[in-house]
Amino acid sequence: MSAATIAHPAALAPRSLERPGLARLTAVELRKMTDTRAGFWLQLAVAALTVVVVGAACLFAHPEDQTLRSMLAIAVAPASILLPIVGILLVTSEWSQRTGMVTFALVPRRGRVMAAKLLASVVLSLVALALCVVVAVVGTAVASPGLDHTWALPIGLLGQHVVSLGTGMISGVALGAALLASAPAIVCQFALPLAWAIAGRVAGLDTIVHWLDPTSSLAPMTEHLMDATEWARAGTTLALWMVLPLLIGLWRIQRGEIR
Repeated sequence: MSAATIAHPAALAPRSLERPGLARLTAVELRKMTDTRAGFWLQLAVAALTVVVVGAACLFAHPEDQTLRSMLAIAVAPASILLPIVGILLVTSEWSQRTGMVTFALVPRRGRVMAAKLLASVVLSLVALALCVVVAVVGTAVASPGLDHTWALPIGLLGQHVVSLGTGMISGVALGAALLASAPAIVCQFALPLAWAIAGRVAGLDTIVHWLDPTSSLAPMTEHLMDATEWARAGTTLALWMVLPLLIGLWRIQRGEIR
């Protein structure tokens, strides 16, 4: 037998059977976000609404609200509302469209798939923020040309925008993983924080609401540089609305039966 026929089995294995790296899995998950009609139109809606709201601010906002700081806060509003839905669909589509069997057959370690989905969500949030910054800069230049004070934007506030959009996307992925169904997850994404805020105020639990209501404790991230107390409130809120659903979702996905 010649030496050419005594090759190591690993050398004969096709490259398609090699375990894909986390970067490749993340790229695949990013592609999944635009492969579906819902994901494509949601992202297109985010881009269109960002331009529309900044254009409206250029035309109708007061001069003090036409600074780069204010324009950026306006620009990120559509992304903060709609992008978490993309995160929900990224997880629930594996179960509603029955693609999970293919995904987890190719990558049996489900934790790696979830890590790739989380990384893809963060990457998408950064891309969305970059778009918002560009649109806000253009809007500020159109609305307030030649005024130096309108361009002040603390780097810390920009970092808070990164945290705001990134945690919003991760919260969407976490809720989708916890429920594994798109419709209930989308309803809960909007209804639960509102119901919590209303119930807390009706019951006279304003102090607890400030610490656990995302509509109030996370809002300062896009408004001003937060102090230590505000960061503590935001961290407590994220522990309830992001970390807890993510842990539940990881447990369900690791133990769930693929059909």
